[in-house]
Amino acid sequence: MNCSIAQCLEVVGEWWTLLIVRDAFFGISRFDDFEARLGISRNVLTQRLDHLVENEILERMPYQDHPVRYDYRLTRKGRDLWHVMTAMRQWGDRWAAPDGPPIELVHEQCGKATIAVPACSRCAKTLHARDVRAVAGPGARDERMLPPAVARTARSTR
Repeated sequence: MNCSIAQCLEVVGEWWTLLIVRDAFFGISRFDDFEARLGISRNVLTQRLDHLVENEILERMPYQDHPVRYDYRLTRKGRDLWHVMTAMRQWGDRWAAPDGPPIELVHEQCGKATIAVPACSRCAKTLHARDVRAVAGPGARDERMLPPAVARTARSTR
């Protein structure tokens, strides 16, 4: 499907996969530590780690030779999921955490608890859904993946 959201979900959209990525952001890197923290079966964990390595979200770094054992570290591509994970966590904090957030982010520079706020890369103003509009991008090939108004405009300009 020619949709960036669908492509992202293809890589990280499965329940255990996102929890593994979450724990990798927390500094967890060893198989046994993922298994213990998540309560995940060894075969499912192996499959998910292999999938994340194949998709270059994690990389394997050997730390022991006999038997060979690996650390799993986030790649640059994996670290780019931080905003995705943060948005999901903040949504969960707001809508699914009746006793309050299980964790909070503290900004290293000011030492205060904070939330991540999306901002325009051009003018730095806070972004809200009502403040942006979708237009066909250079990779738009399937009109069905465009918002209906954008698809109508694309058809009428041909």
